[in-house]
Amino acid sequence: MSTVDKKIAFGVPSSKLTGEKSLYQDAESKAGREVVQVVSADDERLAELGYKGEFKREFSLLETVAFAFSIMAVIGGVSSTLSFGLVSGGHVGMVWGWFIPCLFIMCIAASMAELASSMPTSAGLYYFSAKLAPERYSALASWVTGWANVTGQVTLVCSIDYTVAQMITTAIAVSTDGAVVLGAGPTYGILLAILVVHGVICSAATKILARLNLFYGILTGMRPNHPGATIAAVVALLVCSGENKVSTRTAFTSFENNTGWGNDGWAFLLAFAAPMWSLTGYDSAAHISEEVSGAARAAPIAILTSVAAVGGMGWILIITVSFTTLSVPALLETDLALPMGQLLLDVLGKRGMLAVWSFTIIAQFLCGAAQGVDASRVVFAFARDNALPGSRWWRRVNNYTRTPVNAVWLVIALSALCGLLGFSATAFSSLAGASVIGLYTSYATPIFLRITSGRHKLVPGPFSLGRWYMPVGAISVAWVAFIVVLLCFPPSQMTTAADMNYAPAIVLAVFVFGGGSWVVSARKWFVGPLPNIDVHDGFEAKEM
Repeated sequence: MSTVDKKIAFGVPSSKLTGEKSLYQDAESKAGREVVQVVSADDERLAELGYKGEFKREFSLLETVAFAFSIMAVIGGVSSTLSFGLVSGGHVGMVWGWFIPCLFIMCIAASMAELASSMPTSAGLYYFSAKLAPERYSALASWVTGWANVTGQVTLVCSIDYTVAQMITTAIAVSTDGAVVLGAGPTYGILLAILVVHGVICSAATKILARLNLFYGILTGMRPNHPGATIAAVVALLVCSGENKVSTRTAFTSFENNTGWGNDGWAFLLAFAAPMWSLTGYDSAAHISEEVSGAARAAPIAILTSVAAVGGMGWILIITVSFTTLSVPALLETDLALPMGQLLLDVLGKRGMLAVWSFTIIAQFLCGAAQGVDASRVVFAFARDNALPGSRWWRRVNNYTRTPVNAVWLVIALSALCGLLGFSATAFSSLAGASVIGLYTSYATPIFLRITSGRHKLVPGPFSLGRWYMPVGAISVAWVAFIVVLLCFPPSQMTTAADMNYAPAIVLAVFVFGGGSWVVSARKWFVGPLPNIDVHDGFEAKEM
């Protein structure tokens, strides 16, 4: 480890993480050496982690929570993934296929919150891995985690925006009474248009993004005292269905295997894909931590609050859907792109369905925009450490907006490329599977290192699991290992090229590229997170 790496300790205790002004107020530049101006406790902590502050800290605690919540928009996630539960167990698949994974996801979120509190940097997960791994394998751990996270981030942007396109085609079909049913080509065209709009939004200044995300959270139902789209859907379904509901026993215990797999237990497990996809992206609170005031406190709060809220509200919506689903086969046979649209049409009628659906589209659209911001920050941070081809382009920060505009458009371009899967019958399930495998692999890697080689390396931040870090971390890693294997299987035993699960192919392609790059070249020059600061009074200088 270099002198610079030793000087910049990643877990230095600090009692100054509340946003007060720091003693380090001056900046200077001498003989080609850059000195960071540290103007707050947040930037002082960032300097201790090895990075200079390049963003304005415009996100408050509430806005940070709203940002993490928005990426997991409740009604959008449930509407997009309802078919998973319907196929894999019917009522049981919907209700318990959502509830059970949420318990394990909370363990993962708690472990991640502890890491984010200790090391609040946009580098996030791959930085955590580098600092917790044995020194000999630090760079490799960082490389694997970073590429897994980038894969998950990009495919998550694409999968979210693809569901927005599906929602729009569903609305068109309903509004024209089935006269206009758009196919894969027009759907891909809509996807491209959505991606371009999101690229423009994600290129905006941080202050604008912060305010937008607060609006996202309110619209998607972040707080119960706001009539968000999720609450509106629950109330509308319960009221308008009247007596046309199934019994409590049916809603919670009726099982139907529509997967094509002969084993009912295995078929039910496939329903876990719904919440696993819906509850992704909460690491976003860590990735925007360099734009957050009081990041060491705000990031863990945002992670835990958003996961608990989305999991709980999602289950309430799912239970409501289960009670109002009179026939599972009828929903699965719909000509609409998404079965949730058919359920709303059956219960609310055309006008009611379009009213609720319009809010669902807006919520999911804003969810995609929030995820675009998150993905661009991951690409920026990884490029800042020279880990991506063309890193010098993707790490640039726009002088006007003070945001990584180049990284934004790289994410948009890669998402458009992934969107070509829309021409297959299993487009969404493949994209969803790839995003879950990529993201949760990147979540589990630093957690695994935390409970093994990093047991005594982490100096806790304001949020800590204490002695519970070991059992919580072990449960998290075991669950992710199980889920990754599960999501590599096809939706049925007999598959064709049109309906196979392409998630493993996507992930494998990235890891072959990343692994090949490591063996051929990167292992010789990639050393993990690179400090880019030169601060006097306690920090080692670094030539720029």
